[in-house]
Amino acid sequence: MALNKIFRAVIMGPPGSGKGTVSARITKTFGLKHISSGDILRANINAKTELGLLTKSCIDQGQLVPDDVMSRLILSDLRGLDSWLLDGFPRTVSQADALDEACSVDTVINLNVPFQTIKQRLTSRWTHLPSGRVYNTDFNPPKVPGFDDVTGEPLVQRDDDTPETVTRRLKAYETQTEPVLEYYRSKGVLQTFSGTETNKIWPHVEVFLHRKLSFVKEQVA
Repeated sequence: MALNKIFRAVIMGPPGSGKGTVSARITKTFGLKHISSGDILRANINAKTELGLLTKSCIDQGQLVPDDVMSRLILSDLRGLDSWLLDGFPRTVSQADALDEACSVDTVINLNVPFQTIKQRLTSRWTHLPSGRVYNTDFNPPKVPGFDDVTGEPLVQRDDDTPETVTRRLKAYETQTEPVLEYYRSKGVLQTFSGTETNKIWPHVEVFLHRKLSFVKEQVA
């Protein structure tokens, strides 16, 4: 589906909610460029940019990256891009405000997956640390068990994928992002998709975006 108007979307959901899979399908089906905050952070840290060094310093000290630094990092990457799907940002109301000041967001897709389902998923999760690619032995396994599809390097299971740590991370996500969801809900751009299986959630996301983009096209015509 070719876009003939600027369309900007944000995707939200807790770790393990299937955000990566849904994002990849949106990118393939609708041609939106997928912008991952994690990729931007890694690229800036590896390139030793000013903001990258500042970010690394925060991470090394176990601190959260300040909102203004995150906003500058992400917004500088968005400059010059028309249509996109933003993943991992904004995570606070302050970041959402900064994004709003820079550009308008057409829709926010929120994946609402029960925490118990996510716990089961994350304990089956394996990661290629250098790239951040994530696999799941249940529904998104690597082509060769234990190895990354692209580089062939070994996958590892992260220490924070234990049930106790996962519970803490999910509660922290809920506390941090509920105000952001409310922010977008109040603006009338939040669309929540609930379920336990990505393959069952995806068709609803796809239908919604087809409708949304058809409306955008009618507005242009």
